[in-house]
Amino acid sequence: MANFQYRWKSKKLREHVSVINGDIPPTIVLQNATYLNVHVNAWLKANIWVYEDRIVYVGDELPSETKGTEIVDCSSFFIVPGYIEPHVHPFQLYNPHSFAQYASQSGTTTIVNDNLMLALHLTKKKAFTFLDEMKKSPVTMYWWCRFDAQTEIRNEEEVFTTSNIKSWLDHETVIQGGELTCWPKVVAGDDIILHWMQEAKRRNKPIEGHLPGASEKTLVKMKLLGVDSDHEAMTGSDVKKRILQGYTTPLRYSSIRPDLPTILEELEQSDFHYYDQAFFTTDGSPPSFYQGGIINRLIAIALEQGIDPINAYKMASFNAAKHFKVEHIHGSASTGRIANLNILTDINNPTPIAVLANGKWVKKEGKLVESAFAQVNWDMLGLSKLNLDWDLCMDDLQFSMALGLSMVNDVILKPYSVLVDVSGEELAIDDDQSFLMLMDRHGKWRINTIIQGFDRGIGGLVSSYSNTGDIVIIGKNKNDMIVAFSRMKELGGGMVLVENGEVITEIPLPLDGVMSQKNLEELIVEEENMRSELFARGYSFTDPIYTLLFLSSTHLPYIRITPRGIYDVMNKTVLFPSIMR
Repeated sequence: MANFQYRWKSKKLREHVSVINGDIPPTIVLQNATYLNVHVNAWLKANIWVYEDRIVYVGDELPSETKGTEIVDCSSFFIVPGYIEPHVHPFQLYNPHSFAQYASQSGTTTIVNDNLMLALHLTKKKAFTFLDEMKKSPVTMYWWCRFDAQTEIRNEEEVFTTSNIKSWLDHETVIQGGELTCWPKVVAGDDIILHWMQEAKRRNKPIEGHLPGASEKTLVKMKLLGVDSDHEAMTGSDVKKRILQGYTTPLRYSSIRPDLPTILEELEQSDFHYYDQAFFTTDGSPPSFYQGGIINRLIAIALEQGIDPINAYKMASFNAAKHFKVEHIHGSASTGRIANLNILTDINNPTPIAVLANGKWVKKEGKLVESAFAQVNWDMLGLSKLNLDWDLCMDDLQFSMALGLSMVNDVILKPYSVLVDVSGEELAIDDDQSFLMLMDRHGKWRINTIIQGFDRGIGGLVSSYSNTGDIVIIGKNKNDMIVAFSRMKELGGGMVLVENGEVITEIPLPLDGVMSQKNLEELIVEEENMRSELFARGYSFTDPIYTLLFLSSTHLPYIRITPRGIYDVMNKTVLFPSIMR
């Protein structure tokens, strides 16, 4: 990982040695700890010395100089490495800072983030300023480098250029290329994306795939082209197939793919007990999914499935660090590593009572240490309220398209023929068809169609939260849709549900219309309210938040509503172009 092998400069390294020599006291000593040594796969007794942000010693000795040292008796506790979440979409209503703070309270101290929203919404300079600002968090934040927009946007060739890709890959906090949602293009002969993959490889950074349902032949091809990992295994067989081809394989437990229990059960039943090339992920789920924590929940599931605790904790830490080539500073409670440590009351309870992140207490005696997390100046980072200088009007709400989008599940859409009369002011309540629009956030274009299966009773739902940052509008009543839009505009971005002209519930998203400034505990309540009201009005799948996000996502079959128009994913063509206003 670029420059991170030089995290501590020569003067600081001399200080670390001086601690061992007894010239400088350590900052913290965790005394008489039973800790997981991931290198010998054993629970050992030791004293762990921490100096500032680094573990400087693990062994039997105690420091001779302890003036000002905080000594913590850990004789009744167990210490494991801080957990790593290797696949985060940190803009799922929450923001990277609020997610990191929340994650730290259940022991996740390192997260690897998707950069897509930054690449699409900010200039490269502002995006890199954002990355640098996030480095101030005690939770270590790394990033991906996307190679495509995951949808059909009008300026993709301006955003995803060789120059921009190289700049992202060169950034010291970017540790992988991908996720490779554009893999069909690579297989079909797109040498530009293949070149970008090779640029990542040249920098010794792995490539993450996105290969749901991939055959062995496809897995082999993508391995030959440079893909190192894939988080789309849905069964034990999928995991085995990937590991046998040399992939590192994340085991997923997310809001729309809670596959981990099934995967582990199938692997154990098949006598496949090899987990060194596997690690855990929650795949960037919406806020309400995270009640109870992040990676700690997946460890608990593994323990419930009979997985050996050492393997479970390694999948939550060391295995991910090794995959990303950062095991020299992450993933173990070992000398020389960053002091990311979880203190547990019991090996079988992976939710820590105390957490050290970068050598700072972020949780102590079961409580958040708020002073560990500095406030973020979002305006300085270019993330402020949406300032829309246009309005939604009845002229925009003209529907005549005979082709609609029918929901198969939370995220899969198929084309269907619209047979109902859509020319009036409203559609029938209790019918599963509703008006659907995607509006340019700058008010320049729109695309109007019908969605089937989303609901049976929504008057108007407007969301500035979407894959592209454009405005999604769904409803059965055009007046309610206009009221919902007006309220969203007044909020400066958000999700608003309206019925009979009255706001039923809302989620303000003042950070560029995509993210909330609130902590996750508050945001979970808002999202739960929204989910409850949508379910009450006929949403019949699992995750309406993901549905709204993925309406434009062309890495999923079969048809999408995108800034360029209604898009046929399988044939890679625009069926009906968007209309200029």
